[in-house]
Amino acid sequence: MSDLLAGQVAIVTGASRGIGRAIALQLAQVGAKVAVNYASSSGAADKLVAEIIGSGGEAIAVGADVSKPEQVDALVSTVMDKWGRIDVLVNNAGITRDTLLLRMKLEDWQAVIDTNLTGVFSCTRAVSKIMLKQKSGRIINIASVAGQMGNPGQANYSAAKAGVIGFTKTVAKELSTRGITVNAVAPGFITTDMTNDLKAEGILQFIPLGRYGKPEEVAGMVRFLAADPAAAYITGQTFNVDGGMVMA
Repeated sequence: MSDLLAGQVAIVTGASRGIGRAIALQLAQVGAKVAVNYASSSGAADKLVAEIIGSGGEAIAVGADVSKPEQVDALVSTVMDKWGRIDVLVNNAGITRDTLLLRMKLEDWQAVIDTNLTGVFSCTRAVSKIMLKQKSGRIINIASVAGQMGNPGQANYSAAKAGVIGFTKTVAKELSTRGITVNAVAPGFITTDMTNDLKAEGILQFIPLGRYGKPEEVAGMVRFLAADPAAAYITGQTFNVDGGMVMA
């Protein structure tokens, strides 16, 4: 445990499992009070909250579907009622509806855009109003290498994540005058529920480090951007945690 974020409040969307869970844990470890957001079932979120509290931290579980703006507003209100401030927002919530373009139904396209892109917009808009009054804050958006290089069968997901990267740059410029930083993290293939069904042999040949990443490795980058004093002069950037898949 450290006190880099002591007294500060973080919201992590989609935090009950995978990368979001690892992020919530690491932010709690550096002193943040963490709002663990989940979309439907609260079981995993409640377990995570109990783990954080058991380690001496402070956390609450808050249900909200980020694709629904009214639920996002309720999420932010709940956090403000509980702690009175919001210092860190991690837009992590995401879904997939993978299939080739010619087989993709409009509802599959829209569902991914609504959660993975519009959800980022809704959460950022709601939280930025608070951060602007505070004249401080750090926003980290979870993008993906799919948004940089494309991926067959993921036209919806790739489009949404590319949108997140563009959104990050624009909002970073808009909020910079109040000392708010906005950055993105683009994971590659990370060991989560989303990658369990993928055939590793065909993917690993494209990863110079020769392995899948770990959720904790993505969370480490998020922790740096959210908590480290050295990140105060970084904004509008996208950081790849991908084992070398994408090299500009």
